[in-house]
Amino acid sequence: MTSKIYILIILLLPILGFSQEAPTSFTLQEAIDYALQNNRNSINAQWDIEAAKAQKWETTASGLPQISAAVDYQNFIKQQVQVLPAEFFGGNPGDFTEVVFSTKQNMTATATLSQQIFDGSYLVALQSAKVFLDISKNAKVKTDLEVRKGVINAYGNVLLAEESVQILQRNLEVLQKNLDETTKIFENGLEEEESVEQLQITLAGVKSNLKNVTRMKTLAHQMLNITLGLEINRSTVLTDDLERLTQENISLGLLETEANVENTVDYQIAENDKVSKELLLKLEKSKALPTLNAFINGGYSAFSDDFTFTNKDQTWFGSSLFGVSLNVPIFSSGMRRAATQRAKINLEKAEVDLVDKEQNIKFEIASAKSDYQFAIEEYDNKKQNLRLAERIEEKNQTKFFEGISSSFDLRQAQTQLYAAQQEFLQAMLDVINAKAELETALNVFTE
Repeated sequence: MTSKIYILIILLLPILGFSQEAPTSFTLQEAIDYALQNNRNSINAQWDIEAAKAQKWETTASGLPQISAAVDYQNFIKQQVQVLPAEFFGGNPGDFTEVVFSTKQNMTATATLSQQIFDGSYLVALQSAKVFLDISKNAKVKTDLEVRKGVINAYGNVLLAEESVQILQRNLEVLQKNLDETTKIFENGLEEEESVEQLQITLAGVKSNLKNVTRMKTLAHQMLNITLGLEINRSTVLTDDLERLTQENISLGLLETEANVENTVDYQIAENDKVSKELLLKLEKSKALPTLNAFINGGYSAFSDDFTFTNKDQTWFGSSLFGVSLNVPIFSSGMRRAATQRAKINLEKAEVDLVDKEQNIKFEIASAKSDYQFAIEEYDNKKQNLRLAERIEEKNQTKFFEGISSSFDLRQAQTQLYAAQQEFLQAMLDVINAKAELETALNVFTE
């Protein structure tokens, strides 16, 4: 019975594996949520935070008590010889006697407890570790902002490519029908050959565009998969519609949102840089302060001409020591002064950069608002143009088959329609992307 169960599991494994490769469906918001958890840049940014937390504790622990132990074993291949006056041992004055003071082998085991009592650089390091953690957290926020914007752009590009393929396929069907009808009319001698050729030129152009857009659709899907953190060739299904998504992303109230520059992540990153420069200045100043450390150690030593250190009757001699070390910097030939001056200059530069970043952020927000408003206006304009182009093409097609319009006029109307279709699709995508850009600049998100 057990063997039958194993066989059944083996047979089911390919099916289970296939089910895991099933297409994944995403709305835009679902895609954003998924990418924030699985995008490789977001994952690494989170790891950077964990590393910063570990570094913070590493810095803190460096000022706490430290205990170390050591075991030293020495075996003199040839022992050092000292000479002493022979008269010390009852010999003749002027003669020397060779003496070996140490045993051939010795072993020492020691343990040391050290404690930092005062070090100005340690206090600065504690503050720096906290700032580094803040920098890592802000970098994660910045990464997530870029990932979110990247998902929106990639998602929109897929929808654009899919809509373009559908539109071109419909255009191709209409053109093929027109060409077939015109060819029959020409064969009956009721139409010029030029009319057939004009339609053939238009049809060839649409076919070429369809092939290119189909390839771009594949690339757009791959780019989306990379942004989501999926395998590049994974099959994904997007459930949002481009036009409906565009309508949802038209939010005139967003244009009235007040820009709180200090709450933006770019400003906070620039402020982190300023604080880090302040700490570097403190560090250089702290190098002029004395440092005070204390330690206590204890150990045992044993001596023998043979390796008897594991014997129970081996004699071990204990020792212990307590000490304090005070290091006072006195003169550095101006080196510390120069380093402090350099740190001051870097701090002044960081303060200038912070003001510059504030002004740039204000400009970026104003520019993003202008681009978003223009995108909305262009969307309305391109929508009207598409309706006009559709009517014009329909009229010219009717006129052409009634014999009151030339094939050149029909082709011109068709080309105008195809351009209007693509411009409308691009206008919808521009609205979505411009809103994402503005939200990123403001650090304000609406679903």
